[in-house]
Amino acid sequence: MPKMTRRAVMAGAGAIAFSTLPRVSRGQTRLIMNDASRLNPTPVARHWHARNAEADLVAALRRELKAAEGEGRPVCVGAARHSMGGQALIRDGVAMTLDINQTELDRAGKQFRTAGGTRWHQVIATLDPQGFSPAVMQSNSDFGVAATFSVNAHGWPTPYGPFGATVRAFRIMLADGTIIRCSREENPELFGLAMGGYGAFGIILDLDVEMVENMLLRPKFEAMPAGEFAPRFIAAANDPAVPMIYGRLNVERGSFFEEALLVTYRREPVPAAGLPPATRESALSGFSRRVYRAQVEREWGKSLRWFMEKTAGPTLSSGISSRNSLMNEPVLNLANRDYRRTDILHEYFIAPDQFGAFVEGCRRIIPRASAEFLNVTLRHVKRDSTSLLSYATTDRIAAVMSFSQKNNPNGETDMIATTEALIDMVGNIGGSYYLPYRLHARPDQFLSIYPGAPLFAARKRQIDPKLLFRNALWDAYLDRL
Repeated sequence: MPKMTRRAVMAGAGAIAFSTLPRVSRGQTRLIMNDASRLNPTPVARHWHARNAEADLVAALRRELKAAEGEGRPVCVGAARHSMGGQALIRDGVAMTLDINQTELDRAGKQFRTAGGTRWHQVIATLDPQGFSPAVMQSNSDFGVAATFSVNAHGWPTPYGPFGATVRAFRIMLADGTIIRCSREENPELFGLAMGGYGAFGIILDLDVEMVENMLLRPKFEAMPAGEFAPRFIAAANDPAVPMIYGRLNVERGSFFEEALLVTYRREPVPAAGLPPATRESALSGFSRRVYRAQVEREWGKSLRWFMEKTAGPTLSSGISSRNSLMNEPVLNLANRDYRRTDILHEYFIAPDQFGAFVEGCRRIIPRASAEFLNVTLRHVKRDSTSLLSYATTDRIAAVMSFSQKNNPNGETDMIATTEALIDMVGNIGGSYYLPYRLHARPDQFLSIYPGAPLFAARKRQIDPKLLFRNALWDAYLDRL
């Protein structure tokens, strides 16, 4: 009998996922939830969705937690469930979705208080008319604020660390219903555990978050050889006159990662009429989506997109936009509507002086994959010394990658092999990988990149001894520690 490897078992998982769902009685409805990968159909006992109509959210949450504990079921809290490896799902558990739109400004304190379930576009809708903007948020506005804190996502404003660096305090409900306020001065350990803690310690009810002045920005596009990118990128990211920045690399197979594009934003004078209201889509959104999707299995599509980004786009439009509009784009602008394939994200964090080695490693690994490589966006992330599961223990260049994978076992096998190779390469140059995506890292890779994981697991067992809050990330790596 042939030996069954981890890779073979994982590759078959997508093909047999539905066949392994628990049996149900005739007439009983099976409740299945999934995430952005479309590859994690997960049976749940029930889905509790809290909306603004909930009269007493705290009392309702306590009832749900007590009921789940009484049934011996785990609980997992989510918002948009844009993670890709089941980090916001738990099999046969209680799925909670918080969708509470509440945001209040504190002008004197230059902060806002928002419910954990508030979506970022709702935050912007509240801040924008008052002339303010979130200091840091994810690059798309569909996600919940507490979810952003729980994965400690970063954005493209500078000069900041991950989102958690701009959170001043939050309230969290523990498994027994106790509510604790956490900040860097009050319960600081729990603050660092919950920041990038993937919901393992409780339900974040609300957060106090830094805000900045909204402004009008004009982009500048500079093409250059990839070997020149890192020092110029870091210099620009540390320039006080550059409040937002990103980079891209050419993904055509014939010239893979040979050319880079540096995009810096600088402040423009505000017209007498004031800043334009924040929008969620530009006039070119539909066209941009079609160009982006044309890259799948078409090299001409990749050439066209690079031409549009480097040459045609800057020529056709000034690109002037408010800070809020730049961050307010929905995920749907690049949505994949081909259900034979799925878009899979990777993200790696590299010290600037190792960026050249990272580029060379990617040139060895990525073109061999059968998955289509669609994009890499480069961002700047300042050091994070607060989160126990920090991915930026030094200042880093973040490489956000998008692959288009076939929805079949061969596509999964290919993606596992590619992911393992990339993590090995990044780990060898002192970098790290991001945890909200497919759970393809080997356990040894996870422990090597996240050496704080054993302490994280130990404190989880002390704070939540019945392990009420769980998800697929916990089950895959932390439960064994």
